[in-house]
Amino acid sequence: MKIILILYGGCSSEYGVSLQSAQAVLEHLNPRRWQALPVHITRTGQWTCEGLPCVLRLDRGHAALLLADGRTLAFDGAFPVLHGKNGEDGTVQGLLEMAGVPVIGCGTLSSALCMDKDRAHKLAALTGVRVPRGKVFIGDGVPAKLESCARELGFPLFVKPVRAGSSFGINRVTRAEELTEAVSAAFDHDREILLEEAVPGFEAGCAVLGNPPALTVGAVDEIELSGGFFDFEEKYSLKTSAIHCPARIPPEKAREIQQAAKAVYTALDCRGFARVDFFLTPAGEVVFNEVNTIPGFTAHSRYPSMMKAIGLDFSALLDRLIEQEVGE
Repeated sequence: MKIILILYGGCSSEYGVSLQSAQAVLEHLNPRRWQALPVHITRTGQWTCEGLPCVLRLDRGHAALLLADGRTLAFDGAFPVLHGKNGEDGTVQGLLEMAGVPVIGCGTLSSALCMDKDRAHKLAALTGVRVPRGKVFIGDGVPAKLESCARELGFPLFVKPVRAGSSFGINRVTRAEELTEAVSAAFDHDREILLEEAVPGFEAGCAVLGNPPALTVGAVDEIELSGGFFDFEEKYSLKTSAIHCPARIPPEKAREIQQAAKAVYTALDCRGFARVDFFLTPAGEVVFNEVNTIPGFTAHSRYPSMMKAIGLDFSALLDRLIEQEVGE
């Protein structure tokens, strides 16, 4: 039986979301095939296992945890169930890869690229997929330049941290007077911010599973909003929004989104699994939004729901993810 290190928690504003995802993974992991070795990373960055402080053994080829009581616990692969910075951005993946540990999910390069909205957009555009117009500002920016860019993009527009997850620090700006506050909120989460045009239409996502060129895509889903945008509160409460899976779009448009998802996934060097999000405009144009390399992972989250819609339930999905990296 293979032993799988489950990393959860983390130094991230998405700490609480990670706890929910990890709990679902642990509940649905097939105990006849995999033995879970859960490691909780606290908000301050301390690693604990079985209630004891622990560290990762870093000498290559000897994957193990070293516990404070002197025990060494070996394992066969690691599944980072972490969201946002210090977990989904390539930092943990780099640590694991340096130690020669098979990583379930995207590796260092793709994790870092997908967390970076600006650089992800630039690479996605090379595949021929349309991306939103936008401009990056570093540091505090120059107010005059920010205002000039905003006027060029037109209102409404979005102000976003370049690197952040779960819509933290993102604001929809409808007039120039709101710009300063939105910029300040974005800089609270990153040293670079992005002013980006608001794309009309709705968000549609596509789950991708596997390693190129052998990729499986889930059903395309659709986010129905009654107003505003899909911010953190809406993502985890659905107070005024709804998610339709499959999306209420023609089959040929769903196939176009699936093909675009595979193209972006491959261009950004993704492996294992990821959710690729797009906008679908009223004119039927597919516009790339972002890639989530470790999307929400409860049984009712979007990624598992998309895969369930093609006949792959949560436990079978976990089997596939782990098999890809550590074998049967």
